Amino acid sequence: MSRIKVFNLPDLGEGLTEGEILKWLVQVGEEIELNQPLVEVETAKAAVEIPAKWAGKVVEIHHAEGTTVEVGAPIVAIDTDPSAADAPTPSAASLAAVEVAPAEGAVEPGLIGGPAPGGRTAVLVGYGPKTVAAKRRPRKGDGAPVAAAPAPVAAPAPAPVVPAPAPPVEVPADAPGAGGRDQVALAKPPVRKLAKDLGVDLGTLVGSGPQGSITRDDVLAVRNGGAVAPAAAPVVAIPAGAREQRIPVKGVRKLTAENMVASAFTAPHVTVFLTVDMTRTMQAIERLRALPDWREVRISPLLLVAKAILLAAKRHPMVNSTWAGDEIIVKDYVNLGIAAATERGLIVPNIKDAGRLSLRELADAMTALVQTAKSGKTPPADMSGGTLTITNVGVFGVDAGTPILPPGESAIIAFGAVRDTPWVHEGEIKIRQVTQLAMSFDHRIIDGELGAKFLRDVGAFLTDPEATLLAWT
Repeated sequence: MSRIKVFNLPDLGEGLTEGEILKWLVQVGEEIELNQPLVEVETAKAAVEIPAKWAGKVVEIHHAEGTTVEVGAPIVAIDTDPSAADAPTPSAASLAAVEVAPAEGAVEPGLIGGPAPGGRTAVLVGYGPKTVAAKRRPRKGDGAPVAAAPAPVAAPAPAPVVPAPAPPVEVPADAPGAGGRDQVALAKPPVRKLAKDLGVDLGTLVGSGPQGSITRDDVLAVRNGGAVAPAAAPVVAIPAGAREQRIPVKGVRKLTAENMVASAFTAPHVTVFLTVDMTRTMQAIERLRALPDWREVRISPLLLVAKAILLAAKRHPMVNSTWAGDEIIVKDYVNLGIAAATERGLIVPNIKDAGRLSLRELADAMTALVQTAKSGKTPPADMSGGTLTITNVGVFGVDAGTPILPPGESAIIAFGAVRDTPWVHEGEIKIRQVTQLAMSFDHRIIDGELGAKFLRDVGAFLTDPEATLLAWT
């Protein structure tokens, strides 16, 4: 059994066919252990570390960082018994394509079949060395035998091409400036005739035409009392490519683009909006942060928005469903997706069965999800199977938007920025903390009434979370 094991790029699941080598975690000559991380690979889902299948020494790395490799292609070779003696030198059979050169002079050096440095013969794979002298093919009608062709003579290097000098400009003897001037003004014959008729000396003008030539407008400007046109400043053309950046579309961004196009042109989108007074929600968050058991917990308004969506989904189950062509699949579980912006693009990992979690468990799950996403370590399993999604555009200072559905889902809610806003509260205008919610949904499943009721319930919870939670549970 061979000591050298070739490690191929494994199938990472979810129908992935390729991956990009982001970073090698080992080097050639390094001894490694079983399951030691070898390489970091970015797929269309996420960046993952691939462990070693064998212990041993890395003897060859097949692809450099930044290379996209197909699943099943070799990426690294490992010597599984590096402490053993060195492998024997290759046998003659393994060097079948390298044969001893024929006698000197039989074939020209440097030609296929000719002698090469080291006493070998240069050959093409699958062909043996040529052992006969090169002969010229007889011409038509030439029946006499043809002697061996002489050694090729190197063709002389072509002489550099020197552009022919431009023909001199013929100037009429009576043209202005032609007599006795060291330099003849550059102008076309019609311009010269015009200058002669108007009594303008071309030698006193600075041309504004190509290569400094004097134009008809230059002559007329002087004749009409205008100033002599100054010499035009040269215009330097900057190629467009020098100010452009080309970014390959691959990995997470490529998959996101494909999914968004597929969703946008498959599911008929409808978006509804709702402005919500979040003042009591923000106060509830501050009270949670003050509790001893919650002091180390990351709490943000998004936590209560997520809770509101989960409770509203229980009241309107059809919102948490999938269009399957001849049927609608209504799900009794919510895998809540949280859209996350990362360095590699937008990803939407989801919290499995989020509707069964307590508020504290939901907070911990959201914190872990966001931290894993920002580190680029989200596994593909966490990005599949989502049923309902939140996108927090407010964290970027945006008030609202019209989000596109993740493929297979029927609704997505955009949560805007929370702002201090004049608001009518209890009959008076007061400064309240207000946000906007936007909900896009698949109109094949959710009609306008259902979409409006669902978003209304989300807004009702955020307006008064304590009372609503007691009423609904």
